Amino acid sequence: MLEQLKEEVLNANLELVKKDLVIYTWGNVSGISRPDDLVIIKPSGVTYEELTADKMVVVDIKGNIIEGKLNPSSDTATHLELYKSFKDIGGIVHTHSTYASSWAQACLDIPCYGTTHADYFYQEIPCTRIMTIDEVKNKYEENTGKVIVERFRNKDYNCCPAVLVAGHGPFTWGKNPEEAVSNSVVLEEVAKIAFNTMLLNPLNNGCPYYLLDKHFFRKHGKNAYYGQKNKK
Repeated sequence: MLEQLKEEVLNANLELVKKDLVIYTWGNVSGISRPDDLVIIKPSGVTYEELTADKMVVVDIKGNIIEGKLNPSSDTATHLELYKSFKDIGGIVHTHSTYASSWAQACLDIPCYGTTHADYFYQEIPCTRIMTIDEVKNKYEENTGKVIVERFRNKDYNCCPAVLVAGHGPFTWGKNPEEAVSNSVVLEEVAKIAFNTMLLNPLNNGCPYYLLDKHFFRKHGKNAYYGQKNKK
């Protein structure tokens, strides 16, 4: 079932290791087949060295296991909440990468200090609020997804495909698992650059809006001209 998507999800999970975004079992990638409302996700607690396509777990949008002998990631309910609310995305990544997690643990948005950030994320990369006791005790993973969706109530998830869960770590997404991983790699670099920028100049007011707009919209949107896609 969905063999091609299983391979894509497997390769995306393995890419996290290659890009030094995870150690041990500290992360997961999923992908969704929108026509079927079926999600493929990494099995819980299985090391990356052990992963194969046939170990990927298929669940429906309600979290029921449709195929697979292993338990799905403990973060599955978070992924499902994002898929239900962010209708354009096809892949999700969660890691505990060092710099992005540092911002998350500090409960801070990552400000847009310059064009590296602006090329990929419009305005700040948001951090959620701290979850309540009840939210943690009852349906924790589902509520993690809900607080992410809440944080994007007035923000375009397509223009900023990343979030920091306060006290926890980052989630990223994309049109497919591969793009979601790419956004996770970029997020970690942006988080590192922003951290160093803040250390060098704590009074930095960030990237001016006209420079932010120029860099973001030359790569994204209907008038984008970066790259070769318009080459005849």
